[in-house]
Amino acid sequence: MIGNTYLKVCGQTRLEDAQVAADLGADYLGFILYPKSPRYLSLERYKEIAPTLPAGPRRVAVMVEPSLEALGEAIAAGFDLFQIHFSHTTSLETVRAWSGSVGAHRLWLAPKLPPGEDVPADWLPLAATFLLDTFHAGGFGGSGKTGDWGKFARHQQTYPQHTWILAGGLNPDNLTDAITASGARTVDVNSGVETSPGVKDHTKLKQLGDVLAKIG
Repeated sequence: MIGNTYLKVCGQTRLEDAQVAADLGADYLGFILYPKSPRYLSLERYKEIAPTLPAGPRRVAVMVEPSLEALGEAIAAGFDLFQIHFSHTTSLETVRAWSGSVGAHRLWLAPKLPPGEDVPADWLPLAATFLLDTFHAGGFGGSGKTGDWGKFARHQQTYPQHTWILAGGLNPDNLTDAITASGARTVDVNSGVETSPGVKDHTKLKQLGDVLAKIG
């Protein structure tokens, strides 16, 4: 936690970036196990670097509509938490199966919600945490564009028993406005603190930390 805000730095591919994020005070490190992502990290590579990753932040496996077999492999690899991106048309049975595999307390659901649509009430008991990213018709997250901060605020206010994570195009320049407008207590940064996909900009990371510290 930096100030009063929890921080996740996603798209980790390099040990040095993970260490800078940890030194900064990041609470979570995200590793994208989705081959179509430009920040893809194979499970095999994750297992290689896992023993030397900083011990403080919790490790989040970021997956897109995984099979139960793939999810089981990620569980076996020792991740702490599981962030699953999926279409809003995904069946309730599928979401329930993910929850049953990892437990609601370790599941972060990241539904791809079209503009104007809210998180369905049926999903709420299946995860303790929901991540709201910017809607991107051609993919799952990673667009680098900011989302609907008012929609985020409404969800967080309506369902305070859940943890809500704000994602989507966050960077040192817009973070203050984003937190002010959304009321987010946990934020997820990725492309906004990079020099290229999967390569973090250490200066931007430190600037982001300064912003969070000033917000308090």
